[in-house]
Amino acid sequence: MSESALERIAAALERLAPPPPAPTDWLAAPAYVWEGERARPVPVLDALPLEALHGIDSQKVALRDNCARLASGAAAHDALLWGARGMGKSALVRACVADVQREAPEALALVQLAPGTLPSFPALIAELAGQSRAFLLFIDDLGFGADGRAEMLALRSLLEGGIAPRPAHIRLVVTANRRGIVERQDTSAAIHERDERDDALALADRFGLSLGFHPADKDTYLAIVEGYTAPLGLSFDAEEAMAFAIQRGNRSGRNALQFATELAGRAGLRL
Repeated sequence: MSESALERIAAALERLAPPPPAPTDWLAAPAYVWEGERARPVPVLDALPLEALHGIDSQKVALRDNCARLASGAAAHDALLWGARGMGKSALVRACVADVQREAPEALALVQLAPGTLPSFPALIAELAGQSRAFLLFIDDLGFGADGRAEMLALRSLLEGGIAPRPAHIRLVVTANRRGIVERQDTSAAIHERDERDDALALADRFGLSLGFHPADKDTYLAIVEGYTAPLGLSFDAEEAMAFAIQRGNRSGRNALQFATELAGRAGLRL
């Protein structure tokens, strides 16, 4: 085959090939989703106002302060939010970032890691290292199965102990049920179970800020419901609110919001 024919074939293949993705503009959006090889911008960060989150006042102050420090260029912690489901861990992350962005929109961005993208962490860090903006990397609902020890060790290395330092303007926030960071297996291998537990605790210990979220007692749950309904001028029956929670298996901020949504819907209102 002649050289000109090969050139024509190469040119035709090049025309058929999809163009390479454009580089991510890391200043263009308030949030991004990292998909393993590239980031997808999120034009509007879905976040409740901080004042709309009830029953977690101390956690709000601690995480919001940490985000503000990161955005300002001061020293900030990696953060672990652990504990009861439905008590606002993920919502608090989004709300704190959005609250800081109201004062300084370009100072801080949230980057949520899609499931399965942990091995691409080094590539993400390399992309963000030269940016002028601060970034909070968000891993939601962290958990590892029995075969996930390698991923756990990789995350531990990222948090502390790697030979390549992580830039100070990049920090992590992770939500998890702390007891479930390693999935428990029904096994009699006590030494193996102890090793898994120690790995989980060694990972948790690498977060400078650890915030616990605990199931709401009755009074706290009803106060959360009132926090959602009072601004709308809605009253509620405490027994009905408790029955709603019992039906769903726990008293949580999420259930309180769902009950308030039900009341608002009946009244033709929007939360």
